[in-house]
Amino acid sequence: MRYLLMMNTPRGDGEWQHKQWAPEDWDAHMDYWRALNADLAAAGELVAIHALAEPGKARLVRAGPDGTPVTDGPFPETKEFLAGFWVVDVDGPERAYQIAARASMVPGPGGAPLHMPIEVRQVMGAPPSDA
Repeated sequence: MRYLLMMNTPRGDGEWQHKQWAPEDWDAHMDYWRALNADLAAAGELVAIHALAEPGKARLVRAGPDGTPVTDGPFPETKEFLAGFWVVDVDGPERAYQIAARASMVPGPGGAPLHMPIEVRQVMGAPPSDA
């Protein structure tokens, strides 16, 4: 079963909260991600992983009356943003929750775990084609 694990992060008072961190805290944070991702890849569970650009570049898009894109944003009032995601292929939701809990423990300033919220959702199949 495939699951999407979505990492939400506080915006802080800038584009990303981590931009105010000490360099060694940032390095420890990134080392943690690299170890988690390497473990998932070695276990054959990692399907995809992507970090997202800073929230100041996010836009909400709708189609205008003639179908052209109409954009809105960024949204400075929002407290949290989607920072990135993993797609994992695991035996069941319990394993997806274990991975999410590990991701939640990523170190922040001073090495303290951030306890970041990680949303876990099962990936459903694509709609059937007409062919």
